[in-house]
Amino acid sequence: MPRSQREVLLDQHVLSTVRLIILDFDGVLTDNFVYVSDRGIESVRCNRSDGIGISMVRSIGVQVAIVSTETNDVVSMRAKKLRIPCRQGVEDKASVVLELQKEYGVAVNETLFVGNDINDLPAFAAVGVPVAVSDAYPEVFPHVLFRTLRPGGYGAVREVCDLVYRAITTHGR
Repeated sequence: MPRSQREVLLDQHVLSTVRLIILDFDGVLTDNFVYVSDRGIESVRCNRSDGIGISMVRSIGVQVAIVSTETNDVVSMRAKKLRIPCRQGVEDKASVVLELQKEYGVAVNETLFVGNDINDLPAFAAVGVPVAVSDAYPEVFPHVLFRTLRPGGYGAVREVCDLVYRAITTHGR
């Protein structure tokens, strides 16, 4: 998507109202690959700069959470390291998004969700700012306002956090 079109779809005013960022895990915080040892132990690769971006938005009062279809210790460990809550084994992401909005007292239009696959479509519909990573499956693009320049696991979350941080610190709420 051309830069000018991205800016129209995700303007500074919209970003400056974000109070809750919800992230899918696989394909968003990771590159969507899983490494499996001969003992069946799974590991994934995450980008450390995403963690810095999450810390930045949290420092200005934006809540961040992970919502994942998978149930895996890797997700728990990464969430613990980032000091953010995570919900795993989620079949209905929209209902969990709505629960988180209620828990944090955040409106639909103040919520941003980052996803990458068709299981994220209900979550996209439950937020005001649906975002897909650049390497998301094409079926999701008609359902989002914004597509990152970076792919999942390669700083896409940092990109989103930087945009939100700049909008809030520059334009206020």
